Amino acid sequence: MTAMARSHIGWKELALLVSIGLFWGLNWPAVRIILTEIPPFTIRMLAFVAGAAVLLGLARLRGERLRPEPGEWGPLILVALLSVFGFNILAAFGQLNTETSRAAIIAFTMPVWATLLSVAFLGDKLTWERAGALLLGMAGLALLLGEDLLDVTRSPLGSLLTLGAALSWAVGTVLLKRRTWSLPPLALAGWMVAISAPPGVLGAVLIEQPWTLPFPSTEVLVVFAYHVLFPMVWCHYAWVTLVASLPAPVAAIGTLMIPVVGVISAILLLGEPPLLQKFVALTLVVSAVALVLIVPGLKARKLRAAAAGAPPTADPPTARSSR
Repeated sequence: MTAMARSHIGWKELALLVSIGLFWGLNWPAVRIILTEIPPFTIRMLAFVAGAAVLLGLARLRGERLRPEPGEWGPLILVALLSVFGFNILAAFGQLNTETSRAAIIAFTMPVWATLLSVAFLGDKLTWERAGALLLGMAGLALLLGEDLLDVTRSPLGSLLTLGAALSWAVGTVLLKRRTWSLPPLALAGWMVAISAPPGVLGAVLIEQPWTLPFPSTEVLVVFAYHVLFPMVWCHYAWVTLVASLPAPVAAIGTLMIPVVGVISAILLLGEPPLLQKFVALTLVVSAVALVLIVPGLKARKLRAAAAGAPPTADPPTARSSR
């Protein structure tokens, strides 16, 4: 899907950008609250089934193509298991073993890992922006993981699981970019969530036996409803809409808000300590993501404007999004 160049961001696009950063950012403490009463596989089982039903229902209402080409099923299953199921289940278990604010920062090194993999497997060039992003991302990870790795009495399991979630998404993204899909984005997202539901059901049934769990409290049910309706459904719809109407670097601004909201909301809602270490690491990671997604697009815009003999405008250029 090609993003249309825009000379300005309208109020609708701005509202969608803000909603993505807010709802996906708040999803981190939301999942942590749900985990107090519902185990990880059961959360994913319920959320994937409900989210897929709504996403595919919306795609049908929009008149989008719903049936993938026969040769797409294998790659689609692999991409779904990596970028949706793998990310979500590893992130959930990661949150059980580390602070939510730390998990949010580590998870959103995803574009940095995607850059490294795209250089290795897609033939993309390692520009100075991408090299700088990798260094900044590594520095942020080292700052977060260093305390766990140096203290042998504490387990780095949570950080490593969340890092695995980031890597799973990155590999899935590279595989997603290697194909031209027949499905429109909303239907494609719906199938990726739907494909992730069966392993979620299997894990819940075999490991957690959800029928033996006590019925969740009203608070957890309300938070779970938020988790499904906004991060799972609304944010996917908002993201597809933004990529369709705006240059990808502009849409990517929404993703830069997510770890910021995740860290701040974890501190405010969960009472996690506001350590300087977290904010320094957060700054490094957000800077890394900005270098990967924003700076190359701005440079390309200036080059095209110079070649055309016209001054560059303020809005970023069209560029390929990582998600």
